[in-house]
Amino acid sequence: MNAVMLGLNRGLHTVIAAPRRAGWRRRLAGGAGAAALWALAWASAVALDHHTDLANQAMLFVLASVIASIWLSAPAAFAFALACMVSFNWAFVPPRGSLSVDLQRHAVLLLAMLLVSWLIAGLVWRLRAQAAAARDAARWAARLQALGEALRDSAEPAEQAAPVAQALAELGGAPSALMLLRDELPQADAADAIWLHGDVDADERAGLWLCLRQSQAFGPGTGRHGEQPAWYLPMRSRGASYGAALVRLAEPDSAADAVRARAQALCDLLGGALQRAALARQTDAARALAQTQGVRNALLASISHDYRTPLAVILGAASSLQDQGERLSAAQRQRLAGQIVEEVEQLSRMTDNTLQLARLDTPGVTLRMDWESAEEIVGTALAHARRRDPGRRLRARLEPGLPLLRCDAMLLSQLLDNLVDNALKYSDGPVELVARQQAPLPGDTGDTHGAQLVLAVRDRGAGIAPAERRRVFEVFQRGNAAGAADAARGAGVGLAVCRAIARAHGGELRLRPRAHGGSSFELWLPVVPAPQGGPA
Repeated sequence: MNAVMLGLNRGLHTVIAAPRRAGWRRRLAGGAGAAALWALAWASAVALDHHTDLANQAMLFVLASVIASIWLSAPAAFAFALACMVSFNWAFVPPRGSLSVDLQRHAVLLLAMLLVSWLIAGLVWRLRAQAAAARDAARWAARLQALGEALRDSAEPAEQAAPVAQALAELGGAPSALMLLRDELPQADAADAIWLHGDVDADERAGLWLCLRQSQAFGPGTGRHGEQPAWYLPMRSRGASYGAALVRLAEPDSAADAVRARAQALCDLLGGALQRAALARQTDAARALAQTQGVRNALLASISHDYRTPLAVILGAASSLQDQGERLSAAQRQRLAGQIVEEVEQLSRMTDNTLQLARLDTPGVTLRMDWESAEEIVGTALAHARRRDPGRRLRARLEPGLPLLRCDAMLLSQLLDNLVDNALKYSDGPVELVARQQAPLPGDTGDTHGAQLVLAVRDRGAGIAPAERRRVFEVFQRGNAAGAADAARGAGVGLAVCRAIARAHGGELRLRPRAHGGSSFELWLPVVPAPQGGPA
């Protein structure tokens, strides 16, 4: 994009600041060509002398004047025609060698010769001016289209204001300044509500605010505040202003309406881009608000529905212990107490997941990041899981020499707890917790695409059907593995929370089906180089 904008700057500079007069080389070439035509007409007239009349000889000089007017400027063409007439009179009109004119015989011929040459030179000059204006307008339209495409492709049009400011400066012949709204127009002038490109004094700043609020141009030729030495132009789109431009004029008294029209077109082009960016921000904000509200509503619905089963089990077991505790055997009381503990733990996990999902879905959430050992995080997950896994089906395998992680240890422990709990729930076989380092691929640079730490939870269960793999990380999606009696339990937010935790750390959570059955849920985290001297 920088290369495109640099090329656009050069193009705008070429169109707007094109020279108004030819260079010395072009002048010399034009003068040499005119002299050559005069010499050719002179030689032809001399060759035809005494073989034709004066009118035919005069036509040779008129023809030379017409041809020379194609490339000479209007003053030069008029002067060349006059020189041709004078030289013709001196050399060929009797009495020769003198500028005296016989009014009755030759005055009309010389006057007609001069007027025809001047008339044709004027018409040619006018056609050349119109053609140059058409070419300039075409180049301007092309450059304006290129600027519009660059602004359309830019996510933040305010960052691309430099080409517009430079174009306006070339139009006015002096440095320009832009004032762009960051968001909505404030009730009172506020510096934090605008983005200012260029230097302005207090009066100019006040003028920009006035132009922005009134959405009207003022300055020389606008009919409003014509005494100002600059143009104040609004950046309009669909009846609203999203900024204002200060176009300082090197010569305020000679400011042309056509130049101001071009400057206003540039401002309106940037105004349209700013409006689209503002609408996009409003759309994103509305979508985020609707998504947040939808998640909150769904969480409330989940709490009201999915919490009923464990609460009913807890209530039933507690009521049995309260009402029939004396008549129950020790084994029965132990079983009821175990049910209460199990359901309370299930409620605790569901509550933690629900709260974390709502927290991580909040914009601008801040994690408690610190340098942590992967071995300790895995060890914590093992300790939590073995309280729920008396059969000790969970095994851990860690690669030696693992780097430290810059992470929120509590969130990563919750992520591994969810993955291990799902693996134990949906599988009757052994479950493996693996930690390894993934070396960067050839050509990878940066932390995100460089070395990564992989924490994987693998099982040998029935696996996840291909149709469900794409939506398994969505909120309120429960697994449906065959043979899993507890598949319907839970709020369906565990894997969604895991993915949110992974992405909050700059990583990703992936599902990989295993070759001989089962699933492997893999957390990929970027390895951030630890500060020298060890973690703080």
